[in-house]
Amino acid sequence: MTDGGCGTFQRRVTSIEAVEAGLGATGYIASRPIATAIYLAHRLEKPVLVEGPAGVGKTELAKAVASWLGLPLVRMQCYEGLDESKALYEWKYGKQLLYTQILKDKLAPVLGEATSLEQAIERLHGVGDVFFSRHFLEPRPLLRALEEPAGSVLLIDEVDKSDQEFEAFLLELLSDYQVTIPEIGTVRAAVPPLVLLTSNSMRDLGDALKRRCLHLHIGFPDPKLEARIVESRVPEAAASLRRQIVGFVQGLRKLDLKKLPSVSETIDWARVLVLLHARELNADLVRETLNVLLKFESDIKAADSQIAPLVFQLRQETAGAAA
Repeated sequence: MTDGGCGTFQRRVTSIEAVEAGLGATGYIASRPIATAIYLAHRLEKPVLVEGPAGVGKTELAKAVASWLGLPLVRMQCYEGLDESKALYEWKYGKQLLYTQILKDKLAPVLGEATSLEQAIERLHGVGDVFFSRHFLEPRPLLRALEEPAGSVLLIDEVDKSDQEFEAFLLELLSDYQVTIPEIGTVRAAVPPLVLLTSNSMRDLGDALKRRCLHLHIGFPDPKLEARIVESRVPEAAASLRRQIVGFVQGLRKLDLKKLPSVSETIDWARVLVLLHARELNADLVRETLNVLLKFESDIKAADSQIAPLVFQLRQETAGAAA
């Protein structure tokens, strides 16, 4: 990215290892592919499309990047029916009306000797443009991100929930870091934001959008990485309990469930078990707290028969590791 007003950003994003260490300092344990994607996004000035199941850390990644770099996080939550008036800008109609009322006694000199409606409109034409200037413009997330003088992290969250029309609207911003406002003109970013788009794959995104982005898929982590994540987020959990928690969640993910437990739910479960002063897993404790991990009653019933054997196996492994 350009160096004006962004020197700290330049100095920090010097290598993939620097990204890993920087994100780790914020509590976000990044895999090598994640750190590589952020590094390349910076060097190539390209957005990153982050896909994967819900709860694996896509949104948290944007928060961690912003925290590490000391940049404002501008978040736009996507939904069906989202349009540019909510994403880019809208006019302050109340302020326009207020100013019109205040200045109405000034209209007589402007109208002068106009004797018809057409003449009056012609004379008011130039004055009317004043009410559609930057002074009356309310910036929304996309415009705010472009106008941050030292850069920003722009999170376009759950872009797959938006309509295809909105997806097409994003193309100019993602290509050139600029947007066009008909009444004002083109607004370009002095320092291009670091853009992350997240998707839970609710619908297929268009090829034009994907061409403009680097692709990053964040799936469920392996046991070693998930244990590091839990240690970072719930350091008060004992190492033996942490291993059992991760092992149990990894076992649940092998079952045919409607919704597999995500990393965020692993972290929540670890916090619950610490709150309950658990030192190790037992079948009763797991059943009492299984609703933290599984969100559908059918999944809880399907997992019930696997709880006792899985807990027994994990406790045996923990005892063997201690010995």
